[in-house]
Amino acid sequence: MSVTSLSGILPAAGRLVEYRGAQTPAVFSSLQEEWAALRTACGVFDLGWRAKLVVTGRDRTRWLNGMVTNNIRDLAPGRGVYSFLLNVQGHVLGDMYVFNRGESLLIDTDHAQLEKLTQLLKKYIIMDQVVLSEAAPSQITAVGVEGPQSHDVLLRAGIEPSDLQPLEVEDRMWNDAAISLVRSPHGGYMIWLPPDHVGVMWEGLAGAGATPAGAEPLEMWRIASGIPRYGVDIRERDLPQETGQEQALNFTKGCYIGQEIVERIRSRGAVHRKFTGFRFDGPTPPPPGTKIEREGRELGEITSVAVLPSGRAIGLGYLRREAGGPGTSVEVGGVSAVVSELPFASAVET
Repeated sequence: MSVTSLSGILPAAGRLVEYRGAQTPAVFSSLQEEWAALRTACGVFDLGWRAKLVVTGRDRTRWLNGMVTNNIRDLAPGRGVYSFLLNVQGHVLGDMYVFNRGESLLIDTDHAQLEKLTQLLKKYIIMDQVVLSEAAPSQITAVGVEGPQSHDVLLRAGIEPSDLQPLEVEDRMWNDAAISLVRSPHGGYMIWLPPDHVGVMWEGLAGAGATPAGAEPLEMWRIASGIPRYGVDIRERDLPQETGQEQALNFTKGCYIGQEIVERIRSRGAVHRKFTGFRFDGPTPPPPGTKIEREGRELGEITSVAVLPSGRAIGLGYLRREAGGPGTSVEVGGVSAVVSELPFASAVET
């Protein structure tokens, strides 16, 4: 298992945990403090569990555009998109961000998906002038900042955020290090940089007011933000439109693997079930995998759960459309729950 560049030098209070295919600190100070920073201030966290694949060669754009669900053909330099890789039956085999880096394309995904995606993509390099290679962890790592004060923290750390749009990349120098500042699709920022400088970057951001956050509060923040995780909330059994991630799909780009199924679903106007949130009564949620049933009929299942510092238990999962929308009461493994829109509202639901 991969060990992140930061895991050996961060002043972690407690243990390292496996998170999305790599080992990283679980918590630094307290779960409550770190959760609060991510939601109401600014949290800084290890992103070394993200892996990078570099795509080069003259056919790289045409080839990758024919592989994934989003539009790579018209992707401008310095911009990125979220995308799925499907099989011919239209089921999701993996998810990724793809960035146009000028002379190459950069695929950003979880370490947990790296081997599988690499094998799948290489399988389809046949007569194409394409080279797919991993960006070694010794060359690049990343840290993230999230929360409403992220912009101000970057300014105080000497990193001018400028007016970046979601998934826009800007290269610059910081303390003699070449870094890339990326606007997160969720409101914060990601910083790609050489591992030799990641400790100094971490100290700079923490000194500028960011609260170090470990994998456990980060996972809690993910669930509260309604962000599905591949391998947990998105599986090979799932179809793209069921996941609710419409930003991963482009319907005008042309052919790609699984396009026929995606287009067929679009032409019919809906899917039978959708990804949604759940608020549970009491502090003990049912475990992931618990089925939602009514009168002996299966209506859905829970995929992720979290108990917030407030004691509120929330979850993510799938529910058949005819079961009802937000505000509908359901029973999940003997626990009462209410269907909720995503993301969960900060003041009311979490």
